[in-house]
Amino acid sequence: MGTPFEDMTEIDRLVHDPSRLAITSALSACESADFLYLQRVTGLSKGNLSSHLAKLEKGGIVKIDKTAERRPRTVVSLTEPGRTTVAEHWDRLIRLHEAARTWVPSEA
Repeated sequence: MGTPFEDMTEIDRLVHDPSRLAITSALSACESADFLYLQRVTGLSKGNLSSHLAKLEKGGIVKIDKTAERRPRTVVSLTEPGRTTVAEHWDRLIRLHEAARTWVPSEA
């Protein structure tokens, strides 16, 4: 592991997208969430949210369960690897923030 700034090269681009970061951050605070909750908390349109969820599902970050009860319902949760990926991503961002906040130029 190098400096926090070098850690940025290891950023997971799938999770780092602002909309997907909002989705995964919301999901990291709970066990699962339904589509409407995610739409409200992220401010994304139905189409955008669906598109981002499909990418996250394809990448193994989230699991999507659809029920066909009298009212169809879509429930989304982080997979275990997804939960780890999101936690590691936030750790990198926090280290970067701390390094930038405490950075002192070297005297050359």
